Amino acid sequence: MNAPTDLTHLVPEINQREVPSALIDALKARFGERCSTALVVREQHGRDESSFQAPPPAAVVFAESTDDVSAAVRLASQYSVPVIPFGVGSSLEGHLLAVQGGISIDVSRMNQVLAIDADDLTVTVQPGVTRKQLNEAVKSTGLFFPIDPGADASIGGMSATRASGTNAVRYGTMRENVLGLEVVTASGDVIRTGTRARKSSAGYDLTRLMVGSEGTLGVITEVTVKLYPLPEAISAAVCSFPSIEAAVRTTIQVIQLGVPIARVELIDHNTVRMVNAHSKLKLREEPMLLMEFHGSPTGVKEQAELVQEIASEHGGNAFEWASTPEERTRLWTARHNAYFAAVQSKPGCRVISTDTCVPISNLADCLLDSVKEADESGIPYFLVGHVGDGNFHFGYLLDPELPQERITAEKLNHQLVSRALALEGTCTGEHGVGLHKMDFLVTEAGAGAVEMMRTIKRALDPKNIMNPGKIFSL
Repeated sequence: MNAPTDLTHLVPEINQREVPSALIDALKARFGERCSTALVVREQHGRDESSFQAPPPAAVVFAESTDDVSAAVRLASQYSVPVIPFGVGSSLEGHLLAVQGGISIDVSRMNQVLAIDADDLTVTVQPGVTRKQLNEAVKSTGLFFPIDPGADASIGGMSATRASGTNAVRYGTMRENVLGLEVVTASGDVIRTGTRARKSSAGYDLTRLMVGSEGTLGVITEVTVKLYPLPEAISAAVCSFPSIEAAVRTTIQVIQLGVPIARVELIDHNTVRMVNAHSKLKLREEPMLLMEFHGSPTGVKEQAELVQEIASEHGGNAFEWASTPEERTRLWTARHNAYFAAVQSKPGCRVISTDTCVPISNLADCLLDSVKEADESGIPYFLVGHVGDGNFHFGYLLDPELPQERITAEKLNHQLVSRALALEGTCTGEHGVGLHKMDFLVTEAGAGAVEMMRTIKRALDPKNIMNPGKIFSL
């Protein structure tokens, strides 16, 4: 893959379909004030956290039930108008952009926890429930939902993008934790996939097909997910290292030895500096691992001692513990605010965020070469990573008024993804394809596999109205 020399392939293909006034009238008749054509509302629903820009949708429908979603999709299908699901708008790859026009269906008001089945360790929610809201709802049962992408994303959006986050090294991603779905199809019909049983061999796995489909096959209106017992003991620690390589080598050894660590996050010295300024902390401004251990008091103690020993062998120092909930929350809040800390460090900037994931044995090679390229480029950046499962993110900070910075950042991203693919990794560990990674998907999966995806899309959405222009082009 040659490095890009222009931005042509990065500009979303804007191919606006006409939205008939008759459709808007029909939506207003059905939804009243819950159908908005106000510019400020449409603009809010026509952007996410990506650096892409596109015209806003023609209207926004605020759904409050599955029947609302079904009615809106049926009307859109009648006029062959695109439908774009909207949760909280925290996606990073242009998933929400109305590149082919259409209407946005906002499911944030569908925010009810429908059933908590503590005996079976499951919970069923509407798609607008956020991860923090879900954990607050189940807290009294002694259970929790571990998928933590950082942002307080909606469960529907997390399912649609196959999200994961800081706990994935121990608890997996949304792929492993979604048991069943209710989905409104492109025709407006309502289907259910999966059950609350922990396994099934009944037919095609439609749940896994929908998880990660990014709204291109249907609108998720209900989600059943797994819960886990709250650990008897939790301990967090930070450890500074003389180099990124030392931190990464420590992580690799911890994982290969089978230590059941719950979280292990890498933060480079740039990010530590930004986080200190943003969160008023005094962390050592060196590469750092932020770790968390779950289990019994004895088990947690043994895990932590072993990891501390491994870290010391690689030059790790300044091991600091955070055993109280307040101290742990403070540390993890600072980590989750790394993105905002970085943006604040360069006012007015935009961020191009990378999202590669490689086999753990190849992590050091991929990461260190990419750090070298980023340092040589002169582009300000931050680096964080869920390195326990080989996933890491660069965030390149750009001046939107300087096109050359965008070209440089995209070149760095291109080189990084090419390197990850050569090391048998993926172009996206958790953010999804959206608009930004469509070309990379073809390289990663192959033309034949992408054509199979197109075949599925055409069969389930013959009018191509479900979030068109994402993942691949038709």
